[in-house]
Amino acid sequence: MHNVDWQLEEIVTQLRATREAWRERNGRSRERGCRELPSRSAIRAITDDLIGALFPMRLGPSDLRRESEDFYVGHTLDATLNALCHEVCLELKYIARQLGHDAGDTQARAVEIVQGFAADLPELRRRLDADVMAAYHGDPAARSVDEVLLCYPGVHAVIHHRIASYFYQEDLSLLARMIAEIAHSDTGIDIHPGATIGEGFFIDHGTGVVIGETAIIGNNVRLYQAVTLGAKRFPSDERGHLEKGLPRHPIVEDDVVVYAGATILGRITIGKGSIIGGNVWLTRSVEPGSNVTQANLQSGPCP
Repeated sequence: MHNVDWQLEEIVTQLRATREAWRERNGRSRERGCRELPSRSAIRAITDDLIGALFPMRLGPSDLRRESEDFYVGHTLDATLNALCHEVCLELKYIARQLGHDAGDTQARAVEIVQGFAADLPELRRRLDADVMAAYHGDPAARSVDEVLLCYPGVHAVIHHRIASYFYQEDLSLLARMIAEIAHSDTGIDIHPGATIGEGFFIDHGTGVVIGETAIIGNNVRLYQAVTLGAKRFPSDERGHLEKGLPRHPIVEDDVVVYAGATILGRITIGKGSIIGGNVWLTRSVEPGSNVTQANLQSGPCP
């Protein structure tokens, strides 16, 4: 096999020509010669370490003991926040290049963002505790909160979402999407980091759940597998390009349950305490306390 001629010189030359043509078409020909983007592998390692620091005795190292818990958390956060600051700085420089702006003191801005995130970690842990308890109380098969935290893909996805959401709100969309897509790859649950999600959120089973960017979810909401909170249509501008950032996903109020396979589309409101049955296709708002099934959708207005 070592004697095979792969014609690499010609392939490399053609690949270079293809790259240069793409850069020329997309206004990238004047970019700097080095790669300045956040790293997917670095973001995964950072996220894993953050989760370990948030839940050290369950999601930290297997040999960790209680007497060294604080040391582990402090040491891990020191290294991880420094690594995170580097990735934030890379994205800030990338954003400046994309906008044609002077990058300025990106290091100081990166430190400010990561300091804010670090200060928010105790509140983040409190909110995640509420999500874990919602999963435990919401599933009769759950034997313990430890089982929920260690095993449930919905909890895994929500942890990543709450981390990603912070950076999305700081306009670091690349970093936020990377964190969200780690959970998507691991669980099959796709939560856009722009979605607003209240406390005590539980996704049971989870595979195939999709939650769009502008969705708003209240407190104590439960979703089952294959639920979609999506957009009904995608308005275009005068050039035919999709308009971005418009509110186009559902608002789900407090104490709502949405059963498996339901599809809820558009900027509609699911009223507080409603139950949306399995495989329902819903494109209009429903009043608080509604019980929506396929049968009552076919027979008349939602109750």
